[in-house]
Amino acid sequence: MSQKNIPYKTYLEESEMPRQWYNVRADMKNKPAPLLNPATLKPVAFEDLRPVFCDELIKQELDDTTPYFDIPEEIIEFYKMYRPSPLVRAYFLEKYLDTPAKIYYKFEGNNTSGSHKLNSAIAQAYYAKKQGLKGVTTETGAGQWGTALSMACAYFGLDCEVYMVKCSYEQKPFRREVMRTYGANVTPSPSDKTAVGRKILEQFPGTSGSLGCAISEAVEAATAKEGYRYVLGSVLNQVLLHQSVIGLETKTALDKLGEKADIVIGCAGGGSNLGGLISPFMGEKLRGEADYRIIAVEPASCPSLTRGKFVYDFCDTGNVCPLAKMYTLGNGFIPSANHAGGLRYHGMSTVVSQLYDDKLMEAVSVEQTEVFEAATKFARVEGILPAPESSHAIKVAVNEALKCKETGEEKTIVFGLTGTGYFDMVAYQKFNDGQMSDYIPTDEDLEKGFATIPNIF
Repeated sequence: MSQKNIPYKTYLEESEMPRQWYNVRADMKNKPAPLLNPATLKPVAFEDLRPVFCDELIKQELDDTTPYFDIPEEIIEFYKMYRPSPLVRAYFLEKYLDTPAKIYYKFEGNNTSGSHKLNSAIAQAYYAKKQGLKGVTTETGAGQWGTALSMACAYFGLDCEVYMVKCSYEQKPFRREVMRTYGANVTPSPSDKTAVGRKILEQFPGTSGSLGCAISEAVEAATAKEGYRYVLGSVLNQVLLHQSVIGLETKTALDKLGEKADIVIGCAGGGSNLGGLISPFMGEKLRGEADYRIIAVEPASCPSLTRGKFVYDFCDTGNVCPLAKMYTLGNGFIPSANHAGGLRYHGMSTVVSQLYDDKLMEAVSVEQTEVFEAATKFARVEGILPAPESSHAIKVAVNEALKCKETGEEKTIVFGLTGTGYFDMVAYQKFNDGQMSDYIPTDEDLEKGFATIPNIF
């Protein structure tokens, strides 16, 4: 197929939008290890999670055998505001790199919240409303999840309380104000509003915070109020399930073009975007129907996959959440206050962790300045200012395309462009002013985090 015959942007018809979410766990031979109740160290049951999560979401979280879940009609109607999202052939980037590779990106920034996070936010808000709840609490790192959830809660008339990692709260005031505009109450974390927040402030005075800290506060806030539940924007099985619409649409669009991906690349923080993008490709790989090279890209400053340990650890810094078997840097690991955006969680999705441990996918880490160099090149040639998170995937996609240039191989590369960077201008300013530096934790730094991992087995 010649370049002229391929549309620049591949839009699917509304009828081609997924009507079901795909659960990749159903095709995994080695299932993710179950969450453990921290009090009993036994696998969590439905009743264990009821004080924290919505009932229907618990069912999705614990189900590792059902391959497909019907998407409720109310969610599909909301999805139609911005879905199907475009799969874009990056012709200008290909020309700039002078590569024989074909580069495609799935653009998830074409909605008001600015990222893929809305795919799960609207689902979780829907189930909370359906259960008759008053509101929800959550944490957010770079702010994409908090923005998406505040938008979803406004749509369904729910209260929304957001604990935002302190360094992001300060670096991204406009993201914070979008949340407030949608009616959310936003608190920098750690805070003195919760017992766990006060404890963390006492233990780490002046800390810039972490997602683990914010999770602890949000869970405490949810369990302390009647009619509230906690919702999470990444890591959990239910979130990866909702985000599978990204990969399903990507696969459909490629099939429509007669293309087959050779390499699928996604940025990796907690696993939501990555897990959603790779799910149908990984499903084919697990079933032996096709093979793909799948790459997770994480920041060198928070390298849970590439330098972490695959063990049971608390999902939060305050040790109030269940334990998950995942690649982790330790629940007490506090990442540097750099501009890796939302890719600053100490652990990784249990699904992604198991797939990585089974060597079904690769992982690489990249440094901050090279990520922004790739982001700047992409913005100049493709016309979209990418989010810092997305730019990690861009960096490795560029690397792979340049390898094709060296070898002459005509591979098809697909990566996830998770969102736009218009609320990340402080980071871009630092880069443009030459004030951005790289931070890679030493082995000694990591050992401090590893020391917080509970020795339960």
